[in-house]
Parts: sequence; C-alpha cells; structure tokens
Amino acid sequence: MSESHEIDQLDRKIMDLLQGDATLTNQEIADRIGLSPAPCSRRIKQLIEHGFIKRQIAILDRRKLNLNLVAIVGLGLEYHTAEQFDEFEKLIAEIPEVVECYVVTGQKADYILKVVVPDMDRYEQVLLKQITTIKGVSSVHTSFQLRDVFENRPLPLDYSQTS
Repeated sequence: MSESHEIDQLDRKIMDLLQGDATLTNQEIADRIGLSPAPCSRRIKQLIEHGFIKRQIAILDRRKLNLNLVAIVGLGLEYHTAEQFDEFEKLIAEIPEVVECYVVTGQKADYILKVVVPDMDRYEQVLLKQITTIKGVSSVHTSFQLRDVFENRPLPLDYSQTS
C-alpha cells in the first residue's frame, strides 16, 4: 500500500457516493460521476488497495432487531501497561454486544464502549458477567442514549489531499 497515493475530485466523488449507498453498482457510480465503467472500477479498486475504502457494509436498523437500549460505557483499567491494554482489547472484542470501542484520553476512562442490547436486564448481564469480569477493569460509568440525533454520517472529504 503506497502512503503517497493522492486522491482527486473523481476519487472524492466516488467515495462520497459509496458513503451514501454502498450498494451502488460500478455502472451507477460511473454514470453519476461522468466516467466510463472500466476507469471507474479501476479507481474503486485503487481506493480499496490504498486503504481509503476499508470495507463496505450494510447499516442495519437496530430497533427492528430488538436492540432498543444503547449504553455508552466509560471504563478504566487498574494498570496502564501494554499487556493490560492488549489483553483487555482482545477480550472486549469477543463480546458481540460491544459494537464500538475506543481508547480515549482526557477523561477518567481509558476506554469508551458502545453497547447495544434489547433491554436493561440484558445490559446488566453483559456488564456484570462479561465486561467487569475482565481482569484489571477498575471503574465503569454508564450513560444511556435517549435518542438518535444522527449516526453513521459520511466523513467530510474536504480535508483529503488532492492531486
């Protein structure tokens, strides 16, 4: 993967379209940006190869899947060693209800987790039987999401380098 790969306006348009709808066909993208399908396909392949496009996913409606409760969990570790962080990250990744995990600074927490579950009873089980049983977890603070204002917004592409 080349670190020096620069993107241009067409690459930006492609990424913008894919952020909005990853199900667009190569032909549909090519038509929308005024490019023929073969060069469009090559550009998409290069964007993937150079790591600009990490993966293409479907965004599911959590409520239709009975995932009605979202917990934002600030979590502190007892020891701040590389081994402790590595072990925690390995174990937290095994809990399917933890859908996002970030190492943070500037707070009492070392990690921020996003946990999605059907209800408070299931959250209590995940918290007490899985999260807090991980060796070294020293503090947990949970906030609950009241409503979605927006989520999964497209990234602003104005800051990317252009050729």
